[in-house]
Amino acid sequence: MAGKSPKETPHSRPEAVVEVMDTTLRDGEQAEGISMMPAEKLTIARQLLEKVRVDRIEVASARTSAGEHDAVKRIAEWAESAGCLDRVEVLGFVDADASADWARTVGARVINLLTKGSLRHCREQLRRTPQDHLDDIQRTIEYGVKRGLAFNVYLEDWSGGMTGSPDYVMAQIETLARMPVRRIMLCDTLGILAPSQVRRFVGQIVAAFPALRFDYHGHNDYGLATANTLEAVLAGARGVHVTVNGMGERAGNTPLDEVVVSLRDHAGVATRVDERALADISRLVEVFSGRRIAVNKPIVGENVFTQAAGVHADGDKKGNLYESRLGPARFGLHRSYAMGKLMGKASLDFNLERLNVTLTKEQKQQLLARIIELSDQKKNVTKADLPFLISEMLQSPELRVFEVKDYSVMSNRGLRPTATVLVRYRDKDIQATGSGDGGYNAFMQALKSIEKQLGFRLPALVDYEVHIPPGGKTDALVETTIKWEGGLKTRGVHSDQLAAAIQATEHALNLIALHSSDVRRPARRTRGTRRPLSRVVKPAV
Repeated sequence: MAGKSPKETPHSRPEAVVEVMDTTLRDGEQAEGISMMPAEKLTIARQLLEKVRVDRIEVASARTSAGEHDAVKRIAEWAESAGCLDRVEVLGFVDADASADWARTVGARVINLLTKGSLRHCREQLRRTPQDHLDDIQRTIEYGVKRGLAFNVYLEDWSGGMTGSPDYVMAQIETLARMPVRRIMLCDTLGILAPSQVRRFVGQIVAAFPALRFDYHGHNDYGLATANTLEAVLAGARGVHVTVNGMGERAGNTPLDEVVVSLRDHAGVATRVDERALADISRLVEVFSGRRIAVNKPIVGENVFTQAAGVHADGDKKGNLYESRLGPARFGLHRSYAMGKLMGKASLDFNLERLNVTLTKEQKQQLLARIIELSDQKKNVTKADLPFLISEMLQSPELRVFEVKDYSVMSNRGLRPTATVLVRYRDKDIQATGSGDGGYNAFMQALKSIEKQLGFRLPALVDYEVHIPPGGKTDALVETTIKWEGGLKTRGVHSDQLAAAIQATEHALNLIALHSSDVRRPARRTRGTRRPLSRVVKPAV
C-alpha cells in the first residue's frame, strides 16, 4: 500500500452502534483558562461513565502536573472498584518508557499514544524520518505491553497528512496494523477539513484496512466538527471523540450532545449514551470549568426550547406545529415561551397556565400591552415578573405575598458581614438578622433563620450571574440573574449589585410563597366592572 495514493472508494456501511469516547478531562481541559480540581474531575468521570454512559473517557496527559497525577489516580481507583477501569484512558507520548511508567503509577491500563499523522509534523517537529518514528512507536508499545498496558494510537494531524502526504499516512497505518494496537484514531487536529473531505478520506482508509478499528477525532475551527463527525461515521469510522459542551482548545472539540443526537436522527446510528443525562452533564461541566454555555447552544442551551414568536406559540397550542424530533422531553427538559414584544396571546396563555392563574380576556389584553410596552423600553420581562405585573394591573396584593420591605447589610474589613432584613409575608412583618461570608450570603442567612415562620423552604441557589452592559460606568445598571433549584430563574436590575440580587431573590421567594399559599385568582367579570377574586389557586413554580 505504501507509495501509492489511495483511490476513491465506495463508502462503508456505518456500524449499528458507534463507540463514544469523551475527552473533556484531557483535550477539553486544554482550553485556555480551564483547570479542574481532582475531586471535580472524579465527579465528571463518574457522571460520564455511570449516568451518561459513554463508552470510554480520556482523563489526562501523562507526565504533567502533580495535580493531574492525583486526579487520574483517584479516577483509576474508583473505576477499578466499579469494574470499568478499561474504559479509562490517558494520553501518552512516544518516549520509550516514561509515559508507560507514569500510567502504571496512577493505575491506568490504557494509553492513547500520540504519534505523527503527517510527514510534515514527523520531519519538522520530531526531526525524525518516518522509519525512525515507527521504530520509536514500536519500542514504546512493546515496553508498555510487557507491563500490562493496552494501546490505542492517535495520528496527530492526520487531516494534514491526507491532504499533503497521503502515502506517509497509508504506510504508517500499514505498519501499525502489525502492532498490538486496539484502535487507530484519525485526528483533524486543526479542524481544517470539509465534510466531503472527511467522508472521502475516512472511506479510503476504511476500505484499505477493513479489519482495523478507526476512531474520528474532530475540532471545530470552521464550525464543522459535528458535520464532519457524522460524515466520518457514514464512511465507516467505528468510534467518535467528543467533549462536553464542545470544550477544547481554540474553537473547541466536537460537542458530545450534538454528535449523539445527529448520529441517531440523521444516520440511523445508535450510541450507548443516555440522552436524558446530557443536560445534567452539560451544567456540571459548565460549573466546574467556569466556561458558560451559549444560550443558543444546540440541545442544552438555555434558549433552544424557548419560543419567542407569538405565531410559534399559537401553532404549538393548536397542534405542536413548531416541534421537531428535537423535542425537549427527549432530553428531560421542557419548552418555554418567552415574554416580550414578539409574544402573542398564546404565549401569554402558556405562561399563565404554568402559574395556574386565570384572567379575563380584557385583563389578558391589558397585561399583554404592558409586557410589550416594557419590552419596547428594552426591559427584560420573565415569567417571574408576571405576579408583580398582574398585581400592579389589578391593584390587588394577592399575587405578591412575599416582599422585602427593608434591609441593612454591614461589611467591615476583617469581620464577617451581617444583614438585618424586614420582610412582609401574608400581611405580617418579620425581622431577622444573619451573618455570612459576603453581603448577599448574610442576607440569605437572615432569611434562612425565619424559614419556619414563612412556612416554606428557601430554595438552593444553583447559579449566579452578573451582567453590566458593555461600556458601563460605575453607576451603570447591573442585571443579576439567579438560577434556583427546580429550574426557576429570576432577575433583578439595579445600580447596586447587592440590591439587584436581593430583588431577584424577592421575585423567586414570592413565586415559591404563592405556590405554598392559598391564593385566590381573578374571576371573569363583565366589561367595565371588577368583581372580587374568588377561586382558590396554587400557582406552580
